[in-house]
Amino acid sequence: MRELSAGLAASLASGVTTLARCWRITRRDGVVIALTEHDEDLGVDGTLFRAASGVAGSEDASALGFAVGGAEMSAALTSELIDEADLDAGRYDGAGIELILADWSAPSSFLRLRRASLGEVRRSEGRFTAELRSLASALNVVRGRLFTAGCDADFGDGRCKVALAAPAYTGHGTVSAAEGPGLIVAAGLDAYAAGWFAQGRLAFTGGANAGFATEVKAHTLAGGVRLELWQRPPDTPLPGESFTVTAGCDKRFETCRDRFANSLNFRGFPDMPGNDAVLRVALPGGQ
Repeated sequence: MRELSAGLAASLASGVTTLARCWRITRRDGVVIALTEHDEDLGVDGTLFRAASGVAGSEDASALGFAVGGAEMSAALTSELIDEADLDAGRYDGAGIELILADWSAPSSFLRLRRASLGEVRRSEGRFTAELRSLASALNVVRGRLFTAGCDADFGDGRCKVALAAPAYTGHGTVSAAEGPGLIVAAGLDAYAAGWFAQGRLAFTGGANAGFATEVKAHTLAGGVRLELWQRPPDTPLPGESFTVTAGCDKRFETCRDRFANSLNFRGFPDMPGNDAVLRVALPGGQ
């Protein structure tokens, strides 16, 4: 059972509604964004909660199990507090969030209702809506080894043991042109065959997108080296912006053996029977 402060208990018992919800968002880079549904800024728990973003929350119901609930929060996209470019850059992915109930007539009286993390984010008409995932939802994530035909190691990690720093596996390039939100023409990668960087990781090291990283969707050589990215950079890449990109791996044994000569470190089970073998019906004569 939660214990309420004397001031908050008295406010609840009075029957007069002077309560407001506050959301304190802590991004993974340490930046704190504090918002309240009240029509004025509130100083609660040592933090100034801003009222400028029109923040609102949905109904929050508790349930048994580790599945994600239906709680959400929404707010307007503003350059001052929550910028659309920060959402595109993934700076809010997995951010921690605290939901606080405060008495706006006496902000020193408050109750921390729950802690959660931001999940799926949707954007529409100048607003964003974020899913609130309970801390228990982390227990629903699969951990440990995966027994599959494909490799379950991350390419270049301690289990894979491929030296990504080698020039054969890491390319250093610059942007020649941007042909779309996630499609760039690159210079400095002419020595690599088409598809070499597909499913690899590209990280910008210079320009406005410095620090942003995403996976490569496709690597083609039609009319120049073109890299299609899975995630759009926060800013349109400009000519001259530098980046590094690593080779990709599709987790198949044949790729590990033939492309990287690393079959001894393959962490999958290529001879594991598939569903067709498991569901096969026995026929007379052993056919």
